[in-house]
Amino acid sequence: MTTVLAKIPEHLKPEIDAALSWFNTREGADFEVTGIVDPPASAGAGQDLRLVLCGSGTCRQETFRVGSSANGPQIDWLGDNQSKASSKVAELDPPPGPLRQWIDEVSGRHTFTVLLFYRGFW
Repeated sequence: MTTVLAKIPEHLKPEIDAALSWFNTREGADFEVTGIVDPPASAGAGQDLRLVLCGSGTCRQETFRVGSSANGPQIDWLGDNQSKASSKVAELDPPPGPLRQWIDEVSGRHTFTVLLFYRGFW
């Protein structure tokens, strides 16, 4: 069974912060980590970090592997080789916290907001 945590475990924060910084620089965006899927039990094991990233009115699930090198963290984005059609973004609904924040931001900027719910996904 898939486990999704909205609170990031303390032992994974340095690796997650490095992956987020790298991804935001690459995408020219300002995403936040709002969840982690099946978090590894220990840091630095070279395991995949499946992160829920939200920003700019969208949430995405992206997978990274963070290693170390002489020049600092080595980030491998495992979603780089996947086509959007085959990615698992649609299989994961973001945790409720980011959804509420997004609705507040959007409804504050517009006269009305239309929300579309499709098979349990927003």
